[in-house]
Amino acid sequence: MSQTNHKVVSQEEWNKLRAELLKKEKALTRQRDELTAEIRNLPWVKIEKEYLFHTTDGEKTLAELFDGKSQLFVYHFMFGPGWTEGCPSCSFWADNFGGFRYHLPQRDVSFKLISRAPLEDIQKFKERMGWEFDWVSSYGTDFNSDIGASAPNPSPPKNPDAAYLEDIERPSISVFYREGNQVYHTYFTTRRGLEAINTIYAALDLVPKGRDESRQPYPMAWVRHHDKY
Repeated sequence: MSQTNHKVVSQEEWNKLRAELLKKEKALTRQRDELTAEIRNLPWVKIEKEYLFHTTDGEKTLAELFDGKSQLFVYHFMFGPGWTEGCPSCSFWADNFGGFRYHLPQRDVSFKLISRAPLEDIQKFKERMGWEFDWVSSYGTDFNSDIGASAPNPSPPKNPDAAYLEDIERPSISVFYREGNQVYHTYFTTRRGLEAINTIYAALDLVPKGRDESRQPYPMAWVRHHDKY
């Protein structure tokens, strides 16, 4: 059915249909609450290895990335050594992160992006995109591969401009908890698990055409860096 031939009903019938749909929406919300409770109740993994990250304030340990908070939320951004720019799809996600640095710290959460690219390359791309969140480099460490955000011993792609491949880098989220200097890995997700923090997709899911991705070579073929639209 085309959008122009979509079914049209009276306001009274629409109200009844909307009320039925609302019941399903509330049920889904309750299921989501139950699922996130299970996520928070997962066992933790103690981080035994020492990692040093390159930041604009010098080298920092994983514990120091918490900025004094007890919780750390990390987005593993696909940006490897030798790449000329960050991944377009990760950039699409990053465009949603504007308010994280203001609000998450109020709930005892530090927020960081981490990539394997050298810090200098990260800073250049970050400035180009106009982002202000904290983005650090794990260059020269095993952090990404140990966590599951990169392939073990990933090698530079032959063509960095076209190598946003998940066999090299994996867009993902990690959550960590700190007690003193001891850090625990509490959660990890990737692929469609990332959609919970993408408000752009959430908005598209509510409009008549939805994400409108079915006629493309792959779902996110339409996505560009926001300065390339």
